[in-house]
Amino acid sequence: MPIQTLDHYDISETRGFLCSYSAPDVRLSGDWARAAEVAMHLPQMLTTGRVRALLERDLPLIEETELQKLSDAQARAAMVHYSFMVQAYIWGEADAASVLPESLARPICALAERLGQQPLLPYSGYVLDNWGLHDPDGPIDLSNIYVIQNFLGGQDENWFILVHVAIEARAGAALARMKDVIDATEAGDVSKLTDVLNEIALVWSDLKDIFDRMPERCDPYAYFERVRPYIHGWKDNPALPDGVLYEGVKAHNGARQSYRGQTGSQSSIVPSMDALLGIGHAADPMKTYLDELHIYRPPGHRRFIDDVRQESRLREFVIKTANADLSRAYNANVQAVADFRSRHLEYAASYINKQSRKAAGNDTDVGTGGTPFMKYLKKHRDETEANLVPTTG
Repeated sequence: MPIQTLDHYDISETRGFLCSYSAPDVRLSGDWARAAEVAMHLPQMLTTGRVRALLERDLPLIEETELQKLSDAQARAAMVHYSFMVQAYIWGEADAASVLPESLARPICALAERLGQQPLLPYSGYVLDNWGLHDPDGPIDLSNIYVIQNFLGGQDENWFILVHVAIEARAGAALARMKDVIDATEAGDVSKLTDVLNEIALVWSDLKDIFDRMPERCDPYAYFERVRPYIHGWKDNPALPDGVLYEGVKAHNGARQSYRGQTGSQSSIVPSMDALLGIGHAADPMKTYLDELHIYRPPGHRRFIDDVRQESRLREFVIKTANADLSRAYNANVQAVADFRSRHLEYAASYINKQSRKAAGNDTDVGTGGTPFMKYLKKHRDETEANLVPTTG
């Protein structure tokens, strides 16, 4: 089907894939509010070394029928709080927990089903729905945003999340021009297409500049020891080889579940660009992993990527037209995505691969999504650069 307006996919030009509402203004009531209050005390609970006992003591058991009383924004806010508590319960003590109690298992599964996501911490809960503005009339940039829910808190954890928030917001300007690219390609308007692609490339320059700021306030050691341990999943994680039992969830029929952990690869920005530019990845286990991550994205964002991929004829048009200016504009975007992936690879090396193994499940060779991430990131970067087209003139 033709590309729809951005709001059809829960996207906007000013916020990109970030939530369209003011997350700090969302109010929960009753047991949902009680649970949110417990979640906001995670920084105090995690330092005791007995976060599981405290969560079991303090959390109400919310029946699945109570979900019907929540608006979409309230359900997403509850998902943020519950997903953080689920991660804290599993990873918050010396050994990983393989059983999730009913007070966490049943609400998180009900929320995930309502929102079309998986019952653990998703990128949307970690980043997209987990921020606020100091000045409501100010910009969504690093000078004016803050984190709502966290694990331990502190500069390194907050900065890590906020850099992603700022990137997502700036990416909205590129997402807003993707329909223009598709329309100009369909119309055969080389001049218009070249101009729009050059505009998108400038946005990507800004995205890399924001990404480059990660080391300013997020130290590699602090990230590995104080941020990363809590965002792992339980699929392909050696600490939980059999997954996790979600107590009281009838749909699981007593079977343990395995889900991939929160990772920046769940962001929809790069997949949207891959779809627009016609960048493909070889059919192997690494591509299977990328495809699998698609179900961890919010449904609207998945539809946007799918629709862009279905409708874009950009790459074949650029190759067929063989216009030098158009080819250079196309290549500028391919190279920008490759450079972004290169920076991600560099950070993966310094923030993870060069650190030491200590906590259960926090392995330097296994990503939070459960993959040999260094190998994957290199492959994806190289495959992106392989899509550069010849230029003439």
